[in-house]
Amino acid sequence: MCVSSFWRQRLFRHGRLHSPTRTRGYFNTRLHHSNGGAIELRLMVVGSSGPSQFLLTNSILGRQVFSKDVTSLSGSIKNNGELAGRRVAVINGPNIYDKDISKPKRKMELRRSKCLCIPGPHAFLVAFDMEKISPNDVRTSRLMRERFGRHCLRHAMVLLAYEGNQNRAALEDRVKKTDWHLRELIEKYGGRFHLFNKNWRDRSQDRELLKKIELMVASLGGGYFSSRTFQKAEDCVKKEENKLRKQRAAEIEKAWAEMEKQYMEEELYFQKDAYTANIGAEIRAQAEIDNSWLRTSLVRGLGTGFVVGAVMGALAGSIEGPGGMVLYGIIGGAVGGSAGGTAQVAIKHMDNRMAPTARLNFNSIFINRFFAAPRT
Repeated sequence: MCVSSFWRQRLFRHGRLHSPTRTRGYFNTRLHHSNGGAIELRLMVVGSSGPSQFLLTNSILGRQVFSKDVTSLSGSIKNNGELAGRRVAVINGPNIYDKDISKPKRKMELRRSKCLCIPGPHAFLVAFDMEKISPNDVRTSRLMRERFGRHCLRHAMVLLAYEGNQNRAALEDRVKKTDWHLRELIEKYGGRFHLFNKNWRDRSQDRELLKKIELMVASLGGGYFSSRTFQKAEDCVKKEENKLRKQRAAEIEKAWAEMEKQYMEEELYFQKDAYTANIGAEIRAQAEIDNSWLRTSLVRGLGTGFVVGAVMGALAGSIEGPGGMVLYGIIGGAVGGSAGGTAQVAIKHMDNRMAPTARLNFNSIFINRFFAAPRT
């Protein structure tokens, strides 16, 4: 095998641990590499309304990813870090019960969140404020089944946010014995729950939370949740990755040629390995936020905007008679299509602001991977 073919295969295989085994409707994979190291846990954080899911993300990662004023998110985003020394990827999307987001936009961001979490989440962490349980919160379990799959609640745990230095033992006792509405809510998720402090600087419960997540995953055979739509997301991301690799083949070959001029054999191997890993991560990040599945969703949203606008315009024009229906229908369709176009611009802006950029330089991606790597 020639040198370039060897590195090309390294690039193609980057990020794949082993082939998962499909069992009972979801993919099942081990929680550890074959060399004994723990794999990264993928955590899908879900909120109904308000800031709870964003406070939980801060708490898991031990840093302020979202400011305390953030109560909703119009896009989807993935953050990497550690929980009690275990590598985690935390995926946030819009609040699951957010009336301010259009149906096409919500559908596309749901798809995007699945792409960011492929091949599937090890756990759904459903965040609520224990002092502010609303009717919307009660509906969250039903909406989750509709949007992620009917068995997703088997992989779900309730996370209840509390304020200040309250006694956790007393709070847990209150959840289990006193507040029937909290107990009833938790039962929808198999009775699994954990309390977390809204102050992300409180790291005292990290190990307990990690242990609860790992036990839940282990009880399900050490697998992650998947469904047909998660499999669709994975297929589309991989297809996009292959396309991007082909597009950047000349750039990669040029970079390798430059390295061969600068480094001796042993150092050359290290440099090429690092470059290959980082290019693979960069391509993966780009494919997760922009692929054929997401573009199809966007096009359908634009089409829906045009149709709805045309119908509404025609109804308004009916007041003016048949001629008015035609005229206002055309105007309404243009406005609907324009709204869809505006949504597309907003989505691109959201990607640029919240998600990894399409082309990260070598230094930035290397620093990010170093930060996300497990510390000894």
